[in-house]
Amino acid sequence: MSAIDRKLLDELGEIIGAGGIVSRATELKVYECDGWTVEKRAPDVLILPRSTAQLSAVLAALHRRGIAFVPRGAGTGLSGGCLSLNAPAMICTSKMNRILEIDFDNRRVEAESGVVNLHVTNAVKSRGYFYAPDPSSQVACTIGGNIAENSGGPHTLKYGVTTNHVLALEVVLPDGEVVELGGPAEERCGYDLVGAVVGAEGTAGIVTRATLKLMREPENHRTILAAFPDADTATRAVSMIIASGIVPAALEMMDQLIIRAVEEAFNVGLPLDAGAVLIIELEGLEAGLTSYADEVAKTASLAGASSVRLARDEAERALLWKARKRAFGAVGRLAPNYATQDGVVPRTCLPRILRVIADVSRRYELRIGNVFHAGDGNLHPIILYDEREPDQVRRAIDAGREILKACIEMGGSLTGEHGIGVEKIGEMPLMFSPDDLRVMTELRHVFDPMERSNPGKVIPQPGACVEVAAPRRQAPI
Repeated sequence: MSAIDRKLLDELGEIIGAGGIVSRATELKVYECDGWTVEKRAPDVLILPRSTAQLSAVLAALHRRGIAFVPRGAGTGLSGGCLSLNAPAMICTSKMNRILEIDFDNRRVEAESGVVNLHVTNAVKSRGYFYAPDPSSQVACTIGGNIAENSGGPHTLKYGVTTNHVLALEVVLPDGEVVELGGPAEERCGYDLVGAVVGAEGTAGIVTRATLKLMREPENHRTILAAFPDADTATRAVSMIIASGIVPAALEMMDQLIIRAVEEAFNVGLPLDAGAVLIIELEGLEAGLTSYADEVAKTASLAGASSVRLARDEAERALLWKARKRAFGAVGRLAPNYATQDGVVPRTCLPRILRVIADVSRRYELRIGNVFHAGDGNLHPIILYDEREPDQVRRAIDAGREILKACIEMGGSLTGEHGIGVEKIGEMPLMFSPDDLRVMTELRHVFDPMERSNPGKVIPQPGACVEVAAPRRQAPI
């Protein structure tokens, strides 16, 4: 029996007002998963607050009844971070979508958690500024979700991930208390509590407001498309480019399977005969930028590129980035379902891990495409499957686990920007000792002693093994 009864629904309705509560099963189906579609479970109630005061009152009401909740942004996450697991209530911050203040003198902006990532840049670009974290889903993903997952994007190589661009946070703790963390100054003394919340995947409460750094737009760009006969050659070129002393703003790779999917979907002019392509972007002062681009093009050619092309103008540059950022959408043409992994390896291990991925693809009899942030070794193997075939679902899960295990063995990480969620929670003991996980739990308890904020995510229970449970699905409605 659900803990959400009529009395509580009436109380929540009084707090939120008309249109802020969704409890019909048919409507809640929309919220049964994020981009990790292997597992699905809808909440019993969806709550859509419009302000910090409303959200605080909602959490206080849930706290009085001991009811767990799951925070949700735009639902673009890829690790099941907003799966309603052991949490009857889901709280979506999408209606908290105001940019509150823009301070150009101090290069910062204050935004509510439901503001779409790209809207921050759009609000400041006329003055020559931008917000650096640029996930591929930036036209839809929100600041709160980016903070929860510590999102990155193609330009992470130069600018870093979300945590490098957050100065301060307003957070509502699970009991309804509102706290302020950090401040407008870039350098702070004491413990980095902002850093503890960024990337905590909603297990420390719900972020309602953030103060973000703004970056000055570079004077100009040079964007290069380099085609290679195979992925092995392309990934070796990545290390050669970085070793040359020129660090691009972005260095992305797509393999042949992804190239063909993107071309069929968008016809952007990628070479269909290439085994892989690199998109390499340099930026900075106009003086010297051309010579840097020439040097990168020369290095790519020496590394084995079959062709190297410089974008002629802003329109062609935009087309190349359209190809990269919409690659995940194009994959939908290849199979009914796909699971996107997010492992990390040292750059020099890229050729090796891609050979592992190719071997996994053969052994599990599943196609796997690769599109990823090659410059910082952040992989996104896309495992294609059909959820109507249970055996394919199981093989897709096992294939992903094997890839992640190989990443750890090569000195890498389970995630670069998608988070742990429920997808990788079984693999956490591969990377962290029981003592490590206990300390993480103790830190979580500082914010959420009863583990009611996004329960069952990130940190496995004591004694948990690395076995992944069968996909969780609720009964058909």
